Amino acid sequence: MVLKNRLKERRAALNVNQQEMGRLCGVSRQTISLIERGDYSPSVTLALTIARVCGVKVEDVFYLVEDDENDK
Repeated sequence: MVLKNRLKERRAALNVNQQEMGRLCGVSRQTISLIERGDYSPSVTLALTIARVCGVKVEDVFYLVEDDENDK
């Protein structure tokens, strides 16, 4: 299974850039960028913090897909 996310869409809905999102979540802009690209899986604490900042459930930001779905 692969962790995917909708962070970029959620961040856009808040009308904030990566720098501001990082500040709101207590991480760097680079961390937000890595998460959005799928190059970094956040800790449970960070995932919950991101969801809280976005005002949604964690499942609305992060979700799992089967490995074969990732190839499509």
